[in-house]
Amino acid sequence: MTNFTPQLRIPATYMRGGTSKGVFFKLDDLPEDLRAPGKARDALLVRVIGSPDPYGKHTDGMGGATSSTSKVVIIAKSSVPDHDVDYLYGQVPIEGDFIDWSGNCGNLSSAVGPFAIANGLVDPARVPRDGICTVRIWQANIHKTIVAHVPMRDGEVQEAGDFALDGVTFPAAEIALEFLDPADEGEDDGAMFPTGHLVDELDVPGVGTFKATLINAGVPMVFVNAAALGFDGSELQPAINEDKAMLARLEAIRAAGAVRMGLIADVSQAAARPLTPKIAFVAPPKDYVSSSGKHVAAANIDLLARAISMGKLHHAMMGTASVAIATAAAVPGTLVNAAAGGGSRDAVRFGHPSGTMRVGADVKQVDGQWVATKAVMSRSARVLMEGVVRVPREQIAAD
Repeated sequence: MTNFTPQLRIPATYMRGGTSKGVFFKLDDLPEDLRAPGKARDALLVRVIGSPDPYGKHTDGMGGATSSTSKVVIIAKSSVPDHDVDYLYGQVPIEGDFIDWSGNCGNLSSAVGPFAIANGLVDPARVPRDGICTVRIWQANIHKTIVAHVPMRDGEVQEAGDFALDGVTFPAAEIALEFLDPADEGEDDGAMFPTGHLVDELDVPGVGTFKATLINAGVPMVFVNAAALGFDGSELQPAINEDKAMLARLEAIRAAGAVRMGLIADVSQAAARPLTPKIAFVAPPKDYVSSSGKHVAAANIDLLARAISMGKLHHAMMGTASVAIATAAAVPGTLVNAAAGGGSRDAVRFGHPSGTMRVGADVKQVDGQWVATKAVMSRSARVLMEGVVRVPREQIAAD
């Protein structure tokens, strides 16, 4: 009979950030032999979530069997001057045995400041007893700065409040986030529009040719028109996620966009990089009913946007994709700007499956190139559970 050792017990916090949930770890709390990046640490975190799960339920792990709830975060004292913490984010595929570290989670970004404060990673001299604590976060996946403005009360992070976020059932305290210089510097030359065009003709073998806006802002994004896919932009999850042929078409477009953006060399590599780029489709405003039954009036939004996350239509909107939407909307000539009616704007309110969202973006032209200086949005966050997560050591051995 095989001798099994006791499970690993690792301090962890289960948190909601925006419309996502994830398991948060302090780097120093991980077993010493599993702190360094690599297969061993990835194997640990994949097992924490409960992947790979051919049943698609994450019954034997902390994941929620959706792209929004299969996430891990590692926080450490910052290695970068003038920052409080380093924030590393991993997306765990439900049926895959790997982690995609290629991008950020904008929603979970809202939970990083509260976690850092509660775990003593922010200089106590900079934490007010009451008021707003400003936490400077180094996003280690994409090497960008995020500034979180976290409300404090009686020396603790304030979690209760009346800020409502579509896609989240209960109100909470508002956390304002600033994404500084959000254009992704990635594998290409760092241009916000890596092809040099605001709109590209994207040829997708076996699928068709699509006008697309390819942008690096918040996260690499491929934007196409909803009408080109036969949609009107008001679709909810069942209309997309139950159509396997359409999901395959969208994945093919995403893969072609990844190649055009220089993120991968061949479409065959897209499956190993499911987190980025993301693909979204946009349309002019129209009335629709959200997934919660809320009526959204065309007069109250600038455009409609639907995004695919890890192969399925997102139930609301990813935070990083929201940055990309606002940035693209601010640049005249993009598909997103056209869907919003054209012209110049420094903020956009878009309709998504769960309701609406407002995001601001500052852009300018420098030497003929568009540059994003900042994107701003509000989210909320809450600790759901804290303690230790248990992991069978025998099941995390890396090959």
